[in-house]
Amino acid sequence: MYFRALRKLGHDIRDARRRRRIPVAILAQRASISRTTLNKVEKGDSNVSLGIYATVLFVLGMVDPLADLADPRRDAVGLELEEERLPQRIRLPRRQQPPEGI
Repeated sequence: MYFRALRKLGHDIRDARRRRRIPVAILAQRASISRTTLNKVEKGDSNVSLGIYATVLFVLGMVDPLADLADPRRDAVGLELEEERLPQRIRLPRRQQPPEGI
């Protein structure tokens, strides 16, 4: 599943570059990477660092969705686990007696 997701990301990056009519050499230059590395990115190679994927997305103007990948509001499993831990009932704290002599 992990490799499939990276492969899809790589293909989506390739499609975005093509839609923008940006040649491989130009995108690689703008991202300060080699053409070989960009080819690996577009194939979804898992040996390429996440930072390079992020840089390529930034150059393509697509970095905003990257910032939302692990957004807690979109984490269905985390939200479900959090809801399971909610207390069944909430009690008010006991009122403390004032100290004697006051």
